[in-house]
Amino acid sequence: MRVAVVGAGMVGLSTAWFLQEAGVEVTVLDRAGVAAGSSWGNAGWLTPTLAAPLPEPSVLKFGIRALLNPSSPVYVPPTTDRRTLTWLARFARNCTSGRWNTSMQGMMPLIEEALGAFEALEAGGVTARTQLAAPLTAAFLSAQDSKGLLDELAHVRASGRPVDFEILDGASARNAEPTLSDDVTRVVRIHGQRFIDPALYVQAIADSVRARGGHIIEGTEVNAIHSTSSDVTVAGKSYDSVVLANGAWLGQLARQVGVKQIVQAGRGYSFTVKVDQLPASPIYFAKQKVACTPLGDRLRIAGMMEIRDVNAPKDPRRVQALVTQVRAMLKGAHVEERMDEWVGARPCTADGLPLIGAGKAPRVYVAGGHGMWGVLLGPVTGRLLTEQIVTGNRPAALRAVDPLR
Repeated sequence: MRVAVVGAGMVGLSTAWFLQEAGVEVTVLDRAGVAAGSSWGNAGWLTPTLAAPLPEPSVLKFGIRALLNPSSPVYVPPTTDRRTLTWLARFARNCTSGRWNTSMQGMMPLIEEALGAFEALEAGGVTARTQLAAPLTAAFLSAQDSKGLLDELAHVRASGRPVDFEILDGASARNAEPTLSDDVTRVVRIHGQRFIDPALYVQAIADSVRARGGHIIEGTEVNAIHSTSSDVTVAGKSYDSVVLANGAWLGQLARQVGVKQIVQAGRGYSFTVKVDQLPASPIYFAKQKVACTPLGDRLRIAGMMEIRDVNAPKDPRRVQALVTQVRAMLKGAHVEERMDEWVGARPCTADGLPLIGAGKAPRVYVAGGHGMWGVLLGPVTGRLLTEQIVTGNRPAALRAVDPLR
């Protein structure tokens, strides 16, 4: 079997790798290069405890005024684009407890198998390694500020997933992580989570795919798919099957194979800084939606959700909003000497569930729409989709994420 995978990020390359495990010959096509999109500058968190559908009741509590504020953690610039407005309306309808619980149940099989898929990659020759967050520290300026996260953890626990955390107040909170500012009065320490340097990890998967005979063709943009009962043609070549895994650009191609779900770009920002004392594990400013990850000798600061066109230029106000939060929450962070300023687009669906499975067109499969969880769920997506492609049988874990729903 010869399969082309469109997209060389975490999802696409993981799918290619697991297809090779099943004896499939793979070619990966990408419009730019390996880890050139959201797989490069994100926080790199592998946090099953925090993974949840994006549309949740608390999102609507921001209010219209906050959503229009470029300094807000969630920012929706005014737009007249019909598809974006349609997506926003559908997203708002999904921000109820009942629909969140339904989506959460649909995500659970993927979340439960997520870390195991990373173990399979590493056991099979991928040289990069996940790192234990011992623990992940969520920091707050007040006990009241922690209520949102504690409510989220309660919802996760109620959904049937294990949650292991502890709460520290006052001096104990600040002593838990010396990098935190003196204004921090509460931390929630979440155990059992992991993290990676996402760009290095995705590159290691690419190296493994190449070492096992796979082809990765960079600088090739796929705009059309021609599918028949016997083969699929993309970029001038025919294959037995094709997997669409091109992140925030997924919507254009997915529509050609019958996917009606809108894939909206939810853009995030990041940069790296030197700090006087590098934390050993990630830090989370949950109220501000800011993630801090130690990568090498620097700290990556990542966050924000911006509902905007995937190709829009970087908004310096969003970077400045991150800087402001870091100044308030961390000590010794040299934010004026920041490097690697980046904006990347997460592929978001209105119901918060990814799109994984067969499209209407013969031999064409979809793998995307993971929102903020593409790094965590990329390998398990590839593992399960490979099973469907090779055997023709859809795994039960993919029932709720059917791209034709």
